Amino acid sequence: PPLDLVGKPGEQRSRAPFVQHSVPLMTEAAARQALLHFVASRCCYGSRAAGELAIRRLRQLGTYRYRLETFSELRLSEWAFEPFTKPAAARPPRDASLDPWDVEVGPPLLFQGQTRRCRVPRSALVRDCHRCHGHGRAKCGTCHGAGRTRCVTCKGSRRRLKQQKRCQLCSGTGRRRCNTCSGRGSKTCATCHGEKKLQHFKQLVITRKNNVFEFVSEHHLNFPGELLSKVSGENIFKDENVMVYPIIDFPDPEISLASQRAVAEHSAAFATSSRILRQRQTIELIPITEVQYQYSGKPYLYYIYGLENKVYALDYPERCCCGCTIL
Repeated sequence: PPLDLVGKPGEQRSRAPFVQHSVPLMTEAAARQALLHFVASRCCYGSRAAGELAIRRLRQLGTYRYRLETFSELRLSEWAFEPFTKPAAARPPRDASLDPWDVEVGPPLLFQGQTRRCRVPRSALVRDCHRCHGHGRAKCGTCHGAGRTRCVTCKGSRRRLKQQKRCQLCSGTGRRRCNTCSGRGSKTCATCHGEKKLQHFKQLVITRKNNVFEFVSEHHLNFPGELLSKVSGENIFKDENVMVYPIIDFPDPEISLASQRAVAEHSAAFATSSRILRQRQTIELIPITEVQYQYSGKPYLYYIYGLENKVYALDYPERCCCGCTIL
């Protein structure tokens, strides 16, 4: 069952108005250095153009990335078994209808996915092994209990092929002692390991997952938006609680709408089937710089994005045609 919301449903917590953040300043020297680093990582790009080009304009831009993380936990119970080797450990089982959420487990590592199994205390039942029926040994699957198998040399014909002489390996019988069970026709049961009994017990399968909703506001540039998911931005807002409230007053309306949609979707998807342990929402300002430059009398441009100063060069002038990507 989901945890109760902190506060009344629909109640918006009071917070200070959002402060307008500016994009970090990009200089011509930094823009050229970013391009040189980009060119050096491409085998078919020449560095002369990057060193000689004339930068005409730096257009400072930025876009926002909103992210909602919902850390949820799902518990399911299942029966498991193991060879019963400790008679003194047998205890009367407790009520099988124990609520999985009543079992105490260790504290989670927040916002890190994990699947673990935990035994339910006092849920053990001891029964005869269902595979060997309590005998501790099972019929050999190779010889089917006969203890002997067909000779691999003469293939059961009792004579060596082409020579028409009696097979010496099987002494002319056409059969040999089974190597799997050493001729006994049975082997130690692989299920109970020869203990004859199994201890059945309930175990919890605990799945903790960090579910992420991500949205990047529109930037209206000739620039692939999926590249922005691979870089970091300046964190300008963070809200973490058991349950977070939607953002309603951010300067960019797209972010407010994305927050409201994300909170509603995650609440509908996880609050009924699992337990929400923690939520965290953040807003990052991702810098983008459009660099307009000239080389050999022709105009070009490239983009610098993210705090890592990654480069996207749409039409770099000095490159050979060997299939190198321009991302």
